Amino acid sequence: MTTIVSVDVHDVRFPTAAAGDGSDAINRGDYSATYVELRTDAGPTGAGFTFTNGRGNEITCAAVRALAHHVTGRTVERIVAEPVAFWRSLTADAQLRWLGPEKGVIHMATGALVNAVWDLRAKLAGQPLWRLLADMSTAELVASVDFHHITDALTPDEAAAILDKGRDGMADRLAVLDRDGFPSYTTSVGWLGYPDDKVRALTRTAYDDGWRAMKMKVGGDPADDLRRARIIRAEIGPEALLMLDANQVWDVDEAIRNMAALAEVDPYWIEEPTHADDVLGHARIARAVDELTGGRCRVATGEVAANRVIFKQLLQAEAIGVMQIDACRVGGVNEVLAELLLAAKFGVPVCPHAGGVGLCEYVQHLAIFDYLRVGTSLAGRMVEYVDHLHEHFVDPVRTRDGRYLPPTAPGYSAAMRPESVAEFRFPDGPAWH
Repeated sequence: MTTIVSVDVHDVRFPTAAAGDGSDAINRGDYSATYVELRTDAGPTGAGFTFTNGRGNEITCAAVRALAHHVTGRTVERIVAEPVAFWRSLTADAQLRWLGPEKGVIHMATGALVNAVWDLRAKLAGQPLWRLLADMSTAELVASVDFHHITDALTPDEAAAILDKGRDGMADRLAVLDRDGFPSYTTSVGWLGYPDDKVRALTRTAYDDGWRAMKMKVGGDPADDLRRARIIRAEIGPEALLMLDANQVWDVDEAIRNMAALAEVDPYWIEEPTHADDVLGHARIARAVDELTGGRCRVATGEVAANRVIFKQLLQAEAIGVMQIDACRVGGVNEVLAELLLAAKFGVPVCPHAGGVGLCEYVQHLAIFDYLRVGTSLAGRMVEYVDHLHEHFVDPVRTRDGRYLPPTAPGYSAAMRPESVAEFRFPDGPAWH
């Protein structure tokens, strides 16, 4: 038996704002992580985190500490035996649920703890998380999902059928991953705070390094957006994919109007074109964009979708052509499993959101598992890649020719280097003096 004896919480912040890294139409700050370590009575430490932005980290750290008593003293074996009961102990805390429910800071803190448990579980099994999940029985996977509030869209029996079917051909898909890696796209070329010359140079370098799909931020002055998009399209040519990301800044009519102009650069998708909770607004934009581009562009969203219920509605309303999961925004691996299964039920490809602090490290596992057992196809699938902050992780992502290489180390690739935690811990780390 392995008992979790303590939960250590670290406020880790990186000074990214000055260089414009991560800048978009709404956000410009210091990329941060509420970093969690689960200490055990014997064996490895479980690592997890949620991604935030500067002072927001103070609040998520406090939320993790408020939830930590649900984890401390539990055995991993008991958690594995009753995964939904464990998950609900966090999401249905009688005194904290009111702050959500199942959304926002309290849910992100839940995700940090839940992901740390999965990291610990994978380390104890001696497997990378993607392989642990792919090898789990259908019954174990279904038992890990809380189907409450989503059975009108996905039942446990439907989920089981998807996972059973996913076993067919899995060995062949593993061979594809070993040979080719997993497709990705890069956002590093197109932050909104970058000047044109930097955008042009970064795009050229990324193309030379093998990326054939790139994303840029929009949502500033429409003329500036179009000018920058033309620069990137001219560098990558007509065959490569160009995605646009508005980070929720537009109203519905504004999004449709701006996309009428941006259709010139042949975008593959428009991401977060309006408020993240506006399911019907996304549906209206999706119909308009489809008509504007002759079906060539689709709507993508999900990086700040609060929970599986929002994803259910986006899919039911036919509001998205690409579903973007986020490993930190929702309640950890258990809820992501529900989202992947919902996407498979509705036939919508999943392209995880990444970047930030450690999101690339997290979502590579989720995308690979989706390919192996759930979606079972690479058609329309890509993982976001941002070339920032990987050096602070014990097991950083590896890429080749614009593709992720499957992680091999046991765990969820979430462990940060102790020296990085010490240097960038706020406010006492040397980086902040």
